[in-house]
Amino acid sequence: MTSLASARGEVLLSEKKFYTFAHPPDLFTLESGVRFGPITVAYETWGELNREKDNAILVLHALTGDSHATGKYHPDDRKEGWWAGAIGPGLALDTDKYFIICSNVLGGCQGTTGPSSINPATGKPYGMSFPVITIRDMVRVQRELLRHLGIEHLRMVIGGSMGGMQALEWIVNFPDMMDKAVVIAVSARMSAQGIAYNLVGRRAIMNDPNWNNGDYYDKEPPRNGLALARMIGMITYQCAESMEMKFGREINCEKEEDLFRMDSRFEVENYLYYQGDALVRRFDANSYLYLCKAMDLYDVARGYESLVDAFSRVQAETLVIGISSDILFPTYQQKEIVQALRAAGKKVYYEEIKSPYGHDAFLIEYDKLNPIIKRFLEK
Repeated sequence: MTSLASARGEVLLSEKKFYTFAHPPDLFTLESGVRFGPITVAYETWGELNREKDNAILVLHALTGDSHATGKYHPDDRKEGWWAGAIGPGLALDTDKYFIICSNVLGGCQGTTGPSSINPATGKPYGMSFPVITIRDMVRVQRELLRHLGIEHLRMVIGGSMGGMQALEWIVNFPDMMDKAVVIAVSARMSAQGIAYNLVGRRAIMNDPNWNNGDYYDKEPPRNGLALARMIGMITYQCAESMEMKFGREINCEKEEDLFRMDSRFEVENYLYYQGDALVRRFDANSYLYLCKAMDLYDVARGYESLVDAFSRVQAETLVIGISSDILFPTYQQKEIVQALRAAGKKVYYEEIKSPYGHDAFLIEYDKLNPIIKRFLEK
């Protein structure tokens, strides 16, 4: 990592790195019992690891995120990271103080092994022969990455949405490895409504003729199906207030008679088309299927007698953050996490962001998130 300036608004450069492990015959055992490998993990880091190696923070990304949480890959590459407003000098995750790590999850498509990766046994992409993976599998792969980096203790783990699922798995399954955890906009298990949303998205992909049972890597990919899945997802990330505030009933018509054309579009429709097309350009449809399935299977208490029993293992001081207008993970679900942690006798705090932006607020409301996270991290 190279810093080009010292001011708060400086440009951070990052380099994607790769670590490969679980080479045959020493394979990685997934939660399903399937033995799998090799596994390559793509990751990026910012800041400097101190001599004691105790200032590391692990950032955990959501469904279609990746390892590029902040900064730019190269001066000629203008892409900013998905959490650039929270990571950097003077921000909540201060790169002048902390060593920030973010890796692409197992099953992803941005460098970490997933369905689009080459199966060494066949020389072709795994496609639907890729094994079903879980959130717990993702976290255990991240543990292997930290071992590779020589990090045995974290200052904090932090994530929102699917990243929040990973954060909860971290504090339960590796309880002595971190001081603190921040869990944002998520539940302790995927709800029936959330599973229903994911099913419709998956069916959109699988009903695209170009999906071809997942075998499309040398053919035309299922662009329409993936775009539709993204459009469905984007609706759940918003709320009625944010849709009305952003788009209302604005319609893109040059002439009055165009209003009555079937192909005339309201601005909210243009927005959904744009989001669908944007995801198609950077994401693999099969990865979308597998990661949604991992979210559906997610239950941090699986294998324990109860949620309170699972949380009895927790040692980290935990901050749970809800979003007032979230329809995908309503705030009662974060409050259930807080109640269960308290019932287990753990130190936990709850903050709620008042926002009109729905679930997406954790990617937007930096002015509200930064002081909450910074206060918790540094107190």
